[in-house]
Amino acid sequence: MIKQKLQTLRKSMAPYEKPDTKNSVRQIMNTIIPFFVLWFLAYQSLSISYVLTFALTIIAAGFLTRIFIIFHDCCHHSFFKNRQYNKILGTITGILTLFPYNQWAHSHSIHHATSGNLDKRGVGDLWILTVNEYVEAPLSRRIAYRIYRNPFVMFILGPIYVFLITNRFNRKGAKFQERMNTHLTNISIFVIVFILCWTLGWQSFLLVQGPIFLISGSIGVWLFYVQHQFEDSYFEADKEWEYVQAAVEGSSFYKLPKILQWLTGNIGFHHVHHLSPRVPNYKLEEAHNNTIPLQNVPTITLKTSLESLRFHLWDEENKKFVGFKHLKTLSVKNKKKSLSVYPKPELK
Repeated sequence: MIKQKLQTLRKSMAPYEKPDTKNSVRQIMNTIIPFFVLWFLAYQSLSISYVLTFALTIIAAGFLTRIFIIFHDCCHHSFFKNRQYNKILGTITGILTLFPYNQWAHSHSIHHATSGNLDKRGVGDLWILTVNEYVEAPLSRRIAYRIYRNPFVMFILGPIYVFLITNRFNRKGAKFQERMNTHLTNISIFVIVFILCWTLGWQSFLLVQGPIFLISGSIGVWLFYVQHQFEDSYFEADKEWEYVQAAVEGSSFYKLPKILQWLTGNIGFHHVHHLSPRVPNYKLEEAHNNTIPLQNVPTITLKTSLESLRFHLWDEENKKFVGFKHLKTLSVKNKKKSLSVYPKPELK
């Protein structure tokens, strides 16, 4: 009965899965063009005040985040009806956001197919260990995991490593078209950066593009982080894992102020997106509002989302995320349990 309801919920997304060309074109116009205008204004403002420049780069970073959402939709073939149009725009927006289209589309599709599946972690997701895995891991692995989970590493160094380094290389086993798309993306990025540095000066380029890259990159990783790592998320072993349940229980509704919702392309409605990746970003809110069961999913706000910074490990026993401090509690419980099993001998 429950499974039937879940399948009915999945089918209820069908009316929202058709892209609207006018809306798609409108989004291109109100996103990509303003980004270039803001970039130019930020460059011009260098001669006035870097405080003004930095303020403009913050806004531009928001628009670059929105460009990434367009890229993201293209990877799902949900931005245009025509798959080739999605690939062309996806490649262009991928160049702007430093992501190779074919490569990321492949890894992200795996993320959607395995999100919340404990037996299929490792592709297109963040590194997550269960409590038992962490306890049983060698010291070197535990240290590496703690470093990875450090906020500075994850949200500052992480985007630099992934966007600038990892994305420049093809994955093992990539097919010809995917490899060529990665090479095209890399060459295009190099040419654009070279021309801008040559015409504007490398210092000016870095003063403008540097903050835009760092801020938008951190926003992107943060969004990906909080959308699946909230306390009562969903993770199950493969035998118990269910796609629709993973979508609505393991993906949050990140309720943001309207301006942030717009800049992040409605990706806060992540439960809807995981339920049906074919729904364009500009229809996610409509699908949420018109589907009553989706209004009862895990909801987080700007304030409550900050709590996710203390979640590091998945507790399989209690079905929730816990922090490293939980290990101390666990250690105390095990010690008490051990004493109860092997009580101290009475002194006569």
